[in-house]
Amino acid sequence: MLELKLSLKNLLGAKLRTFLNVFVLSISFVIIILLNSLMDGWDAQAKRDSIAWEYGNGHLLHKNYDPLDPFSILDGHGSIPKEVNNLTPILVHQATIYPQGRIMSISMKGGFPKNTFIKVPLKKVLNTNYKYPAVIGKRMAESTKLSIGDEVLIRWRDKNGTYDADRITIVDVFDSDVPTVDTGQLWLDLNTLWQMTGLKNEASFFIANTSYKPSVLQDWKFKSQESLLKIITDLVNQKKYQQGIIYFLLMSIALLAIFDTQVLSIFRRQKEIGTLIALGMTRFRVIKLFTLEGSLYSFFSLLLGGVYGFPLFYFLSLNGFPVPPADQKIGIAIGDFIYPVYGFNLVFGTILTVLISATIVSFLPAKKISKLNPVLALKGKLQ
Repeated sequence: MLELKLSLKNLLGAKLRTFLNVFVLSISFVIIILLNSLMDGWDAQAKRDSIAWEYGNGHLLHKNYDPLDPFSILDGHGSIPKEVNNLTPILVHQATIYPQGRIMSISMKGGFPKNTFIKVPLKKVLNTNYKYPAVIGKRMAESTKLSIGDEVLIRWRDKNGTYDADRITIVDVFDSDVPTVDTGQLWLDLNTLWQMTGLKNEASFFIANTSYKPSVLQDWKFKSQESLLKIITDLVNQKKYQQGIIYFLLMSIALLAIFDTQVLSIFRRQKEIGTLIALGMTRFRVIKLFTLEGSLYSFFSLLLGGVYGFPLFYFLSLNGFPVPPADQKIGIAIGDFIYPVYGFNLVFGTILTVLISATIVSFLPAKKISKLNPVLALKGKLQ
């Protein structure tokens, strides 16, 4: 208790020096939590949207179809097995459209409007008087300059390789944060796509619902939800590793300030240290006194960081962090706003890191007191 009272008295007496150290350390504390919470929020949001719009509970893919390889579309489809349950088929086929006289290669995707297990609004193609009604995403609409009610010329090849052309009508433009169901894609009723291509009862992959139980099927391979989401997890982890450099620099600057302050404090208070030892205070208690002073820097930084950090965290949790339009076109799921996630492990892990680090850098210069000669210290000299 005596060491705590002396430590508080010394820190409060330092005033400006104490405030500067506490302020720098509090900035590190707030920034570490803020950036990590944004990464966790992006991770959770991207996975949630990807499951809702594209992945479902997993994909059952034809052995020749690779979603990342456009050259596999031609042969990447097969007859729908009779054994499939709790799955909805999706057929992918290449085509070319000519918006405003331009040429653009796209992928036509067909699914059953009443049973897709994803949020793509295919039901919009039902109950229309158009021959080939289709829906597109906001990115596709932006790049093609198409809107609801517009017609565009489309050319495709059927299963025999014969070219055909007609006009499709855009009946809806959906807003999705998942570009892989939007960019360069056009969604149709699967029956319509079967009619256009002649690939009756064929699919490129299936989307599973939560009741699907994986089974071995010839020519088909199942990819679980976890494996499909791995690309998002890897990207977020990579970003966290890159941000680790920023965390290290911020913490190093703050801890170096505390270390220098402790070294200077021990140098200037030589007579005080010698007096305390001469009056009977053990060297261990003197070391404890100076180590406790350094630890209190971290404690005060947490209080100061909470004063301006908590309103900032609360504001972002309600309004989100805006994402520039350019960053939304990088090809992964990301919304207009990222809402941070303040997890228990993140907050308390950061608090413990700050406390332990400040305690260690305070102890390092203080351990020199264990070899101190009290007589020399009373004279203002350190060994």
